[in-house]
Amino acid sequence: MLDPFEPAYLELHRSGGMAERVATAVRELVDCCACPRDCHVNRLADESKFCRTGRHALVTSAFPHHGEEDCLRGSRGSGTIFFSLCNLRCVFCQNWDISQEASGVECSAKRIAELMLALQSQRCHNINFVTPEHVVPQVIEAIGKAIPMGLSLPIVYNTSAYDSLESLKLLDGIIDIYMPDFKFWKSDTAKRLCKAKDYPDRAREAVAEMHRQVGPLKFGPDGVARRGVLIRHLVMPGQLDETSAIFNWLASELSPDTFVNIMGQYRPAYEVGRIAQDDEPKYAEIDRCPTLDELKAAYEAARNAGLWRFDQR
Repeated sequence: MLDPFEPAYLELHRSGGMAERVATAVRELVDCCACPRDCHVNRLADESKFCRTGRHALVTSAFPHHGEEDCLRGSRGSGTIFFSLCNLRCVFCQNWDISQEASGVECSAKRIAELMLALQSQRCHNINFVTPEHVVPQVIEAIGKAIPMGLSLPIVYNTSAYDSLESLKLLDGIIDIYMPDFKFWKSDTAKRLCKAKDYPDRAREAVAEMHRQVGPLKFGPDGVARRGVLIRHLVMPGQLDETSAIFNWLASELSPDTFVNIMGQYRPAYEVGRIAQDDEPKYAEIDRCPTLDELKAAYEAARNAGLWRFDQR
């Protein structure tokens, strides 16, 4: 069966809008508000602040990923490009050696474009930018370079949802699939566990904007996602009230058709369980895996909210 899908950015490129979008994105680096941290540093001059990333993005790896959601990896893998560093400070991060420490190689827009084309040549189903919140201008610049080189795959924006609306609006018409986490509902929880009290507010704004742009998740004839929003929610121990609030909001404010990956693989990592000065384990309330009953309750909360499209991880 013929698949009529075409990535959104090709139409933007044909209309001449992609070049303008790239120019606008690069100008944003002069007074950086690429994410909600609003650091106001000149990253074009290689200044950096919270994300510790200057003019060029740090790339830690680029490879066909066969561990993503079934609808992204398909049979040939999702072409992931992992960026180093992060604009959150999640105390439980399982990838802390990448997200909290500078690793990898500084890559120009041309080099990232070459990585994208290499993944396309390996027949990946999509290009999957992982932790891109702090490097949105560089991502847009790289896509602008890759299109004339022959890029033709859907773009996945794989994010914590701690995104600025300004950056997301620059991505409108470029990104095909948004894959945000929705971590916490309460600001106090976010302040304690990811060091961003405004995370719930910013996440709600971001996810709503993503849904406005691309709508619910849609698939091609091969069952691989082509366009839309896929929400990830990591079930945390003792936080079922926040899980329920998130699912109720998704169903009522976005759509009951919202595709949700209810993730059960949380385990204590990074700062969790380390012994503090008072000889007590740090973040003791999450120093365990979620129970089977908690995972079952999370699914029940999703169904009670009216959601019905799930991917179990």
